[in-house]
Parts: sequence; structure tokens; C-alpha cells
Amino acid sequence: MGSRFHRRGLRGTGALAGVLALGLALTACSGSAGGAQKGAQSGGQSKDGVTVALRTPNWILPISAPGFTQGENVIFGSAQYRHLYEYLLDGSAKYNIDPGRSMAEPPEVSDGGKTLTITLKDNTWSDGKPVTTRDIQFWWNLVTANKDKWASYREGGFPDNIAEFKVKDDKTFSLTTTKTYNTGWFVGNQLNRIVPLPQHVWDKDSATGKVSDLDTTPEGAKKVFDFLTAASKDPKTYATNELWQVNSGPWKLEKYVPNGEVVLTARANYSGSDKPKLKSVTLRPFTSDDAEFNVLRAGQIDYGYVPPANLSQQKYLESKGYQIAPWYGWSITYLQLNFNNPDSGPLFKQLYLRQALQSLIDQPTISKAIWSGMAAPTCGPVPAKPGTNGSSEGCAYPFDPAKAKQLLESHGWQVTPDGQTTCQKPGSGADQCGEGVKSGAKLAFTVTSQTGFAATTKMFAEIKSQMSKLGIQLTIKEVPDSVAVTPACKSSDSNCSWDMSFFGSQGSWYYPAFPSGERLFATDAPVNLGSYSDPEADKLIEATQFADDEATLKAYNDRLAQDLPVLWMPNPVYQISAYRAGLQGVTQDPMNNMFFQDWSWKS
Repeated sequence: MGSRFHRRGLRGTGALAGVLALGLALTACSGSAGGAQKGAQSGGQSKDGVTVALRTPNWILPISAPGFTQGENVIFGSAQYRHLYEYLLDGSAKYNIDPGRSMAEPPEVSDGGKTLTITLKDNTWSDGKPVTTRDIQFWWNLVTANKDKWASYREGGFPDNIAEFKVKDDKTFSLTTTKTYNTGWFVGNQLNRIVPLPQHVWDKDSATGKVSDLDTTPEGAKKVFDFLTAASKDPKTYATNELWQVNSGPWKLEKYVPNGEVVLTARANYSGSDKPKLKSVTLRPFTSDDAEFNVLRAGQIDYGYVPPANLSQQKYLESKGYQIAPWYGWSITYLQLNFNNPDSGPLFKQLYLRQALQSLIDQPTISKAIWSGMAAPTCGPVPAKPGTNGSSEGCAYPFDPAKAKQLLESHGWQVTPDGQTTCQKPGSGADQCGEGVKSGAKLAFTVTSQTGFAATTKMFAEIKSQMSKLGIQLTIKEVPDSVAVTPACKSSDSNCSWDMSFFGSQGSWYYPAFPSGERLFATDAPVNLGSYSDPEADKLIEATQFADDEATLKAYNDRLAQDLPVLWMPNPVYQISAYRAGLQGVTQDPMNNMFFQDWSWKS
């Protein structure tokens, strides 16, 4: 979801040395060409194009929507519509803003830190019209009038925390905040959401089809937003709808097949400095790891991935002209718990039970044996430096079946190994099952997980086996899109019947530049699907938005590492990339961006 749903973790109560400050020395895993290939490169592609294994995106409007925040949508959208700011995580730039890819200069801060004044660079839309502050204002009007439909919105956050949005001229605008925030947090985690939109094309009256200034009133902005949302929910028209023909990014959409291939072609008049070097990019989806790997072995993909189970074939792929490079992420991985499920929610609200469940997940062994060493334990909400090998040392709850058994029995459960463990002592006393847990209640849960990932299937088979030894029954239900079918819900909602949700086969959550938790673990946060709520956690999360010291972020990390808003899971690399040795300029960004415009074939 957004900063997309995806992976890697730090330790729970151990040291956070070197990773807590915003200017972290993060290193993207870059791939320079390891050897030239002559002639045609692969799969029907000439040296002017490239074929990439990627799930078919299904959202094009560059305003995130609930249920459509998967990584492929972010990659697809960013290729066509540039964000106001892009970021670097190597500590080389002011506020971590990427000066080459960003559409504006770094903000000038005044008014004691409350006012940020931003000046746009010279850029144009694909139809030749200039990108101006009117396009920023259009975005602002749409999200403020429709924030309840915006996946990035949380009450009290952006844009609620803006006291004044002011356009000064065609190139300059300012934002004045209601409080004095940590500037690094605000620039990295709030301004990252701004995407200039082509007001002169999209500000349409759906009844007349004419462009106007509808967005300047809340009612009009709602109509425009509904019009654009409806168009975004019609993927079969993506390549033909005139709305999507005007964009600011380096690529334009040439072909779109629902659940099939997507072709992007380079924009000849792209105004950014990072101009495409290839003429086309073909995004090719696969139904499973096995399907993708078979095509990769046959040499029909230029850029794909090696499933962990097939990493033993690395030498073979290298002999066929592929370079293998793990793609590390600025991310964490976890198993979501539904605290609002009317049946299992009262169980998940018991900390001792969450501790017992966490103690039955053997992260080090799973990381090594199932993910072929291409995963590391997650122990808390603050991600580890990409490329480092995390360990469970220092985790609040390492693998410990004996401890799990003791926790259950000391709280009124009759543990029946390889059978069904049940509550024998209902009530809220110290030695009882807990408030809301009924006599005879069973520890039996369904995990809704992703299809198509062999390592994930094996991982849950291992976890299921460990839990069954203490009479905890897991049913594994694999679906194509586990995010979409496990929404945040109220106990009374008909769709609130899910127990656990996993969307971490390539990591669960990719952070923006600053790894705070206001979008994930705060009460009513936009991607807090399990409805976790803890007043102390809320205070610590809020504190990270105002203080720029390491101690604040560490306190937040330690609290949630111990309170378990989710179950921490092995954090795999986004993928073990395999790309042709002649393909150069491939930088595997830890925030999960794919800058196709940098790619080229070595001659």
C-alpha cells in the first residue's frame, strides 16, 4: 500500500545504531553491466526496448485509493506522473530530496519552521503546456475535498495539519503548518504525496465534457474526483481514454491489456533531466513464481527475478548472460491481525496471546531455509539498513515454543498438542483467558495470504506445523490479492470475518524517507488494516513527527516491538533480480521505485 505494502525489519529492543537518523547511510543495490551482449536482447525485444516481469497495474490516477496501493500501481503511476519530490536515502542531499528527479527546488523554511515555500522548476506537460502552481492547487483541491476517499489520509494528518495553502505566482506556493514539525519528517512523509495534475485537461464537467474551474469549490472538486475515479476503475480504456494521454512523466501508455501486458513508450518531449534512453518498456505479468522462472530460464525476459527456491540455479542463469542482484528494501514484513473480528478480535487483544503466537514463528530458520538466506527477521516497526543481514538477536520475542506453551497455560488454556487448544478459564483475571474470551474458545485462525509465491506457501506450512504442536490450528487461504479482501472494518461489518492477513511475499510495507508509523500503526491510520489501537503508541508516533533525535524514534520502535500490533515475519528482499548483463543503469531503489528512464543497453 502506497509507500507500498512491502518489507525488512530492525531489532525490537536492541540497538538501532546507524539507522534511526534520517540521513542514514542507505545504499541502493545498483547494477552496472557485467558484460556486453550483441544483437537482440531477449523475448522479441530489440535493443530499443526491454521486457520486465511485473504484475499488471490496475490504478492510473496519481491519487492513491484504498485497495489500489500495491507496488505495481506506484511504479506504473510514477512512470507517467511525476511526484513533486523524489528522494535519496544516502544522506547526500538537503532533506533527502533528489535534485535531479524532483519537479521543485527544496523548500525554503521560515516562520519558525511552520512555513515552507516551494518554487517549481521549468517543466511541461506532454501537450506542451507548462506545469504551474495551478496544477498543484488542482491536486490540493481534489484531496482536501475528497480526503475520506484518499488512501493516504489520516484524520489530523495531511492536509488537516495545513493552516494555509497559498499560491504566490505561477512558480511559487507555500504551505503553513498548524504546528512546528520536524522538517525532515514533513518533507519526507507529507510533501512526498504531492503530484501535479493537468488541471487544463482533467478539471472537467462530466455532464458537458468541458474543462472549467470546477475544483475551486468543494462540490465541484467532489464531482471532478468522482469523474476521475470512475475512469481509473475502467482499466480496459486506459490506453484510449484522452484523460491519460496528457502526463508529466518520462513514459506514456501505449498498450494496456487487463490482467495482461502493459507497454510504455518514451516521451520525446519529456522535460525532466532524466530522459529515457530506451524507446519502450513492456511489463509482463505471471501467475506464479514457477511460471516466471520458466520464462526467465528460456531467456524471454530482460529483467525478472529468481524465486528463493531456485537460487541454486544462479550459476546457470549467469552462464546464459544474466546478472543476479538482490533488491533490498526500506521496509518491514508482518502478519496483520484483525482486532475488530467479532470472534478472533478478543483473542488478538490479549498481549500474552500475541506474544505466544510470535514465539512460534522461527524467523531465523525460515529466513535461511525457505528464503535461501534472502530474508532477515523483522523485530519492530523501524526498518533495518537495506543490504544488512538482520538477526533475531535482540528481538523482544525470539522463537521459543516452551515460552509460548507457558504463556497459554498460565492464562487458562488447556494446551492439546496436535489437537485443539481451548480456553478453560474465561475471565479477565491474571490467570484467565482475558476479557471477551469465552469458555471453550478455540485457538483456530485463517490466514489469508497471496497466491503465486512458493516461498510464502512453504513458510506458512512451517508456521502451521509449529503452531499445531501447541494445538493452535491455522487454515491457510491463498487469494490473488490479500490486501483487497482483508480491509479495515468494524466488528458489525459483514466483511470483518477475516482473522490474519499476509501481503509480505515481497515485503509488507515500504516506507517513505522517514520511517515513522503514522500511516501504519496509529489509531485509524489509513493502512492500519487490523485496527490496532494503543494510546501510548499514538503518543510515540506523534512524537516522531516533531523531534529529530534518535531517542524518539527508538522509543517508538521499542514500544511496538514489544506490544505487537502485528506479528513480525521474515523480511525478504523485494526480489532477487535477474537482468541481462548488457542492461545498464539499473538502480534498485530501496523505496521500491523503478526508474526505467535510466536503463539502456550496452553497445
